[in-house]
Amino acid sequence: MSGTNSPEAVKKLLENMQSDLRALSLECKKKFPPVKEAAESGIIKVKTIAARNTEILAALKENSSEVVQPFLMGCGTKEPKITQLCLAAIQRLMSHEVVSETAAGNIINMLWQLMENSLEELKLLQTVLVLLTTNTVVHDEALSKAIVLCFRLHFTKDNITNNTAAATVRQVVTVVFERMVAEDERHKVITEQPVLVQGNSNRRSVSTLKPCAKDAYMLFQDLCQLVNADAPYWLVGMTEMTRTFGLELLESVLNDFPQVFLQHQEFSFLLKERVCPLVIKLFSPNIKFRQGSSTSSSPAPVEKPYFPICMRLLRVVSVLIKQFYSLLVTECEIFLSLLVKFLDADKPQWLRAVAVESIHRLCVQPRLLRSFCQSYDMKQHSTKVFRDIVNALGSFIQSLFLVPPTGNPSATTNQAGNNNTGGPVSAPANSGMLGIGGGITLLPAFEYRGTWIPILTITVQGSAKATYLEMLDKVEPPTIPEGYAMSVAFHCLLDLVRGITSMIEGELGEAETECQTTTEAASSPTQSSEQQDLQSASDQMDKEIVSRAVWEEMVNACWCGLLAALSLLLDASTDEAATENILKAELTMAALCGRLGLVTSRDAFITAICKGSLPPHYALTVLNTTTAATLSNKSYSIQGQSVMMISPSSESHQQVVAVGQPLAVQPQGTVMLTSKNIQCMRTLLNLAHCHGAVLGTSWQLVLATLQQHLVWILGLKPSSGGALKPGRAVEGPSTVLTTAVMTDLPVISNILSRLFESSQYLDDVSLHHLINALCSLSLEAMDMAYGNNKEPSLFAVAKLLETGLVNMHRIEILWRPLTGHLLEKVCQHTNSRMREWGAEALTSLIKAGLTFNHDPPLSQNQRLQLLLLNPLKEMSNINHPDIRLKQLECVLQILQSQGDSLGPGWPLVLGVMGAIRNDQGESLIRTAFQCLQLVVTDFLPTMPCTCLQIVVDVAGSFGLHNQELNISLTSIGLLWNISDYFFQRGETIEKELNKEEAVQQKQAEEKGVALNRPFHPAPPFDCLWLCLYAKLGELCVDPRPAVRKSAGQTLFSTIGAHGTLLQHSTWHTVIWKVLFHLLDRVRESSTTADKEKIESGGGNILIHHSRDTAEKQWAETWVLTLAGVARIFNTRRYLLQPLGDFSRAWDVLLDHIQSAALSKNNEVSLAALKSFQEILQIVSPVRDSEKPETPPAVNIPVPVLIGPISGPGLSRPFVRTDSIGERLGRYSSSEPPIVNTELEDLNLWWAAWNTWYKIGSESTKPPITFDKLTFIPSQPFLTALIQIFPALYQHIKTGFNMDDLQKLGVILHSAVSVPISSDASPFILPSYTEAVLTSLQEAVLTALDVLQKAICVGPENMQIMYPAIFDQLLAFVEFSCKPPQYGQLETKHIANAKYNQIQLFAPAEWVALNYVPFAERSLEVVVDLYQKTACHKAVVNEKVLQNIIKTLRVPLSLKYSCPSESTWKLAVSSLLKVLSIGLPVARQHASSGKFDSMWPELASTFEDFLFTKSIPPDNLSIQEFQRNESIDVEVVQLISTEILPYANFIPKEFVGQIMTMLNKGSIHSQSSSFTEAEIDIRLREEFSKMCFETLLQFSFSNKVTTPQEGYISRMALSVLLKRSQDVLHRYIEDERLSGKCPLPRQQVTEIIFVLKAVSTLIDSLKKTQPENVDGNTWAQVIALYPTLVECVTCSSSEVCSALKEALVPFKDFMQPPASKVQNGES
Repeated sequence: MSGTNSPEAVKKLLENMQSDLRALSLECKKKFPPVKEAAESGIIKVKTIAARNTEILAALKENSSEVVQPFLMGCGTKEPKITQLCLAAIQRLMSHEVVSETAAGNIINMLWQLMENSLEELKLLQTVLVLLTTNTVVHDEALSKAIVLCFRLHFTKDNITNNTAAATVRQVVTVVFERMVAEDERHKVITEQPVLVQGNSNRRSVSTLKPCAKDAYMLFQDLCQLVNADAPYWLVGMTEMTRTFGLELLESVLNDFPQVFLQHQEFSFLLKERVCPLVIKLFSPNIKFRQGSSTSSSPAPVEKPYFPICMRLLRVVSVLIKQFYSLLVTECEIFLSLLVKFLDADKPQWLRAVAVESIHRLCVQPRLLRSFCQSYDMKQHSTKVFRDIVNALGSFIQSLFLVPPTGNPSATTNQAGNNNTGGPVSAPANSGMLGIGGGITLLPAFEYRGTWIPILTITVQGSAKATYLEMLDKVEPPTIPEGYAMSVAFHCLLDLVRGITSMIEGELGEAETECQTTTEAASSPTQSSEQQDLQSASDQMDKEIVSRAVWEEMVNACWCGLLAALSLLLDASTDEAATENILKAELTMAALCGRLGLVTSRDAFITAICKGSLPPHYALTVLNTTTAATLSNKSYSIQGQSVMMISPSSESHQQVVAVGQPLAVQPQGTVMLTSKNIQCMRTLLNLAHCHGAVLGTSWQLVLATLQQHLVWILGLKPSSGGALKPGRAVEGPSTVLTTAVMTDLPVISNILSRLFESSQYLDDVSLHHLINALCSLSLEAMDMAYGNNKEPSLFAVAKLLETGLVNMHRIEILWRPLTGHLLEKVCQHTNSRMREWGAEALTSLIKAGLTFNHDPPLSQNQRLQLLLLNPLKEMSNINHPDIRLKQLECVLQILQSQGDSLGPGWPLVLGVMGAIRNDQGESLIRTAFQCLQLVVTDFLPTMPCTCLQIVVDVAGSFGLHNQELNISLTSIGLLWNISDYFFQRGETIEKELNKEEAVQQKQAEEKGVALNRPFHPAPPFDCLWLCLYAKLGELCVDPRPAVRKSAGQTLFSTIGAHGTLLQHSTWHTVIWKVLFHLLDRVRESSTTADKEKIESGGGNILIHHSRDTAEKQWAETWVLTLAGVARIFNTRRYLLQPLGDFSRAWDVLLDHIQSAALSKNNEVSLAALKSFQEILQIVSPVRDSEKPETPPAVNIPVPVLIGPISGPGLSRPFVRTDSIGERLGRYSSSEPPIVNTELEDLNLWWAAWNTWYKIGSESTKPPITFDKLTFIPSQPFLTALIQIFPALYQHIKTGFNMDDLQKLGVILHSAVSVPISSDASPFILPSYTEAVLTSLQEAVLTALDVLQKAICVGPENMQIMYPAIFDQLLAFVEFSCKPPQYGQLETKHIANAKYNQIQLFAPAEWVALNYVPFAERSLEVVVDLYQKTACHKAVVNEKVLQNIIKTLRVPLSLKYSCPSESTWKLAVSSLLKVLSIGLPVARQHASSGKFDSMWPELASTFEDFLFTKSIPPDNLSIQEFQRNESIDVEVVQLISTEILPYANFIPKEFVGQIMTMLNKGSIHSQSSSFTEAEIDIRLREEFSKMCFETLLQFSFSNKVTTPQEGYISRMALSVLLKRSQDVLHRYIEDERLSGKCPLPRQQVTEIIFVLKAVSTLIDSLKKTQPENVDGNTWAQVIALYPTLVECVTCSSSEVCSALKEALVPFKDFMQPPASKVQNGES
């Protein structure tokens, strides 16, 4: 030990020793002087040794007796403290190995004394252990003494000591044997290892053994003596011993040191002579004991077995068999026979349990089992031990089921223990279906005929971990839980099978590989002598023959017993995992038998699995018909005693998971499957899958069972590729599958597929076995399907297909039998399901054969290709439509996989698709169509270009099929794709077609016939396009609206996107033969379409009300077509105009637009206008000089001038520039487009104007009579119509004259007058209170606005149109008070229209629009326009101002009676604005007389407005009233500023009228003749004051030119003053009479007004120059004074304050008048 030899360690040891000795001397100072002295001399001794020697440890060891002495003396004191100190010191010395043999002997003697005195017992044990483990100095007697000491301490009173001693004994025994092993290792090098000892050699003397071996020998021999209760030879001094402890020690030695016994004859002798007899002797009580045998019958009492000993014996036996079998063959035979006996039913339960555990330990050692078989079973007269073990296990299991449970034996038949306590509970079991209660948890268990045995989890698979063999601490036999023994026995079987099979399979594998290598070596020519090779090969063969004999014997010995036990367990198992394990065992056994070629046993196991997978009673018929008939006798004889092969019991307590139909032969009814049946079935699948190669003839058995199961009972149906998937038959009684099975089914079908996949690994012979089995199954199924309406079994057909598919690589060897069977038998069967599957299988095989990667490939192996395709051709001889469908589908799939390599076969394939007739049923059409789709999407590039036209025709014909709308629609999509393809590959297609054309042309010339081709003169590529357009055109008039719509969109998109590829001349054909032809047909169909309502389509599709008649549906088509043609005219104008008859085409198009716009369908008419708009946005073609030099770059197929083209095809960049470029080049350079002049253009536009006028006048003309069907154009239509005008006008303005303007006016007026249907009004009209224009009204004003702007900048001759525009606008202004009439139609005012209650049969109500906002906006336009044009000659000459005033007079005279208050206010403000501009012009032209008629009109207008007859509404507020008064005041102000100052330029009558009016205004309220009602009108004081002031101002103006004027004013003044006087007088009178009562309000107001008028008058008179004032007037004024003074007494404060103001000015009269001269100067 390097650790204790280092200098530091040595130094430390010396220090420790010295300190130990010092401590000892200190402790013993008083009581034990001799010890003290010894200790002190010891210190000196140690120091001396240390000083003198270099090898200190060696020196110490030499002198160890002396060194140890003080400590031994210390122990002798028996003082605990000192003893402990000494023992510690001694242990330290021992651990450094400085104790010699003598010293060790002394130490052991000292320990013995301590032991006898019972001192420091644990320390003693520790010291012994240290002493024996650190080195090997202790031998012989010393060693035996030390061991005895430990044994003695094991039997003290103290528990802890006992246990420690037991452990120490175990360790010491181990140490003794370990020493011996080490000793052997050391001597191994020197001597050759002795030959392995033969068991029967004589006993050698012990003297030959080496020292350690001798110790071990003596020890082992004494252990045997002690167990046998004899005196020991070597362990002298033993006082007591237990057998159990002895057996444990024996077992541990045997287990841990087997090599000692195998290598030394002395020891093997002990084993044979001492151990085995001992074991057999100790077993005797167990052998003789019979449980339950009455004591009276046996004379001597039998010793009862004792559990602890029995269990330990079995452990020893296990070790003996495991480790020393080769030495103890005979003895082991006895032991094994004993074990088998212990399983008997009359042994105690615990004994059977430990026995079965022991057997389990054997079962996990397959090599050992093989030795048993070789040593016993294969010997002539020996016991068949291996067979007995297996059979015993079987009988044991069976006996557990047959033992009636304690209690009532008669009840056992009906016991189903499925409660979780484990006790059997009675439950009625009926017909194999067990009602399982809701809350019960099922323990895994076996249950058989009422005996219920739980399965306990006891061990990991493959290891035998025992429970009771390990209970070393138990004295009493334990109670064995129910099911324990069964569980162990069950695991024994499983491990046995697992062990044997894996061992044999492994060896078989090795043998095979060796065989291969040797044969290879033999066959390869080598230089070595061949003799040698042959020799080794033959040795190999011999060896294999021997091994094979052993393997076969093992299988033959155990299969009957295994099968009997496993079948019973399988039947009884209620636990899925257990079932799984049992089945796995059966499966591995079957496979093993198959590999070894043991047919009988193989078939027996397979039959067992088959039976398990089918319901009871059902199985027998199926299995007996096969080779298994020989095996299905019910019992196997096992060793003479007949063991029942227990057949499935009817009351199998399994949950039923599936109920299905029985095979056709079986009686009607259902068959129930349990989950266990399903499990068995999966195992069967597994077996076939993994071990198909060894099944041979049993394939028939396996396949028959699988067919029963999958097809009949579970109802799996074949799916593509022959895999079975869950599916259900229509016929036959009910089938019930629980969810559990449903989840399992995919797994099962998966395994099934894998099973047939694995057939590719079978050799040719096995494969033929399989195919023959399938064909014969198939024939059986077909026989059963004849005349039987039940679902046929397709299992065999499906699996033939699957087998063919996976063996494609060697298809030649099975193609003829396979396809022959399918074509001749299956495809012609009367049962459709059978037939269908025959065809499915056949076509799948053909497709797979074509796609398979053969070697060499098919392209180089024509024969194989023909072989594969032959059956497809032969299918045509079968007349059933379903077979034809399969054939089509096959074509489809061949296209998908082989389409690229069809080549010249294309026309034929396309012909097949195109030949499908409309009456051939939807599915055939659909399949053929799928083929076509595939061709279009994938194969256009690979086919010859001449076939493209056929593709177009076929696609078109599918569009016309009326079986399935979707197909028609999709075929239109295909036509679009085809066009796209033409476009992308145009260059190549064109070249190829031209080449082909040349060839055909040549042939035609040779034959002397004309070339017959549609659209002939056009080049072939263009013809292709025209064919496409023509096909689409046909589809555009299909009876089905959806088809029409789709075709229309596609046609126009195609022409739009790809039209540029056509030759220029071809466009003529496109326009006249395609587009106009289409328009004519659509127009005709639309006008004749049925107006009957179509009920909802097919009962489940709802049709929107906008499409619920054929007429409405055709309307949509018409819209689409017209829009499309218009768009082409617009975008392709630059191509079309040079064509020569463009104007004729233009007229035709306009005619179509007109007839559509005038159709009595809102949708069509509105759309027609949209198309009209579109063609009007055309840009005139640019002159050549302005054209771009080169055509535009790659991306755009039309010159840049045209806006973007609509159409889906353009997002894709063009691949080719050349041909488009060339064509555009041709147009731009070599043949310049002929544009005659602007003239031709103008003609087109005027044609458009005429069309517009016709549409406008026709559509807005009111009908003569009205009923509920009267068609009135809609607002959006009219709006669109009017909105067209501005665009159109831009092109025709140069020639637009008054006539045209009149026409326009008529249309505008009529359009605005059209009413709206009341149900549409909420969407078009704003709510009545909002002042908003409708879009139509906006459009009308916009049109006029465009006109007026054009006139404004136009030449002189256009300006004469101004008055007409004013007339038009003024007509609209009148609408504010008098809405227009539309024919005789009665319209409701919008506010009264019933929005919500439109009765169904009453004519729809028509609502006049709210024209006020429109009229007001028109008025604003008039004012604006007039402001700009007041001085224009035409405006002056045509009396526009007069017309404006005349128009405004209407709302102004109505004033408060106007529909909207805003109207008259706007009218006033407009009048003021117009007059402010117009009056100067009128004065300017006064002499010409052009305005003479205007003045009376103006006067009447003022009069009507200022003194209106309409009464203001009652709810008018004071503020409102004052605001309205201020408007009146503004008018008077206008008079005072714009009219009166220029009286000399104005007619006299007019001025007179104005004066009268002002007079009337100023004295309005004083007229005594007013009625009460008039006085009631609120008095307009400000207004009166303004009139008065104006009157006065005018009266005294210096500019009085004529006496007449002065007279007027003087007369007015005198009337005024006289009235004032009257009013005042009357007021004074009334005031006096009324006394205290206040006067009425109006009288007070009147008097106040008069007083204010007086003060105003005096002020005015003062301001006026005196010579203008008449003396008479002054006199009248002064005459008022006394009257005023009289009023001073009045009571009203208001009157008083007014009076004060009136009296103050009189102060100026309070002076004598001056002389006239002064007056004149003043």
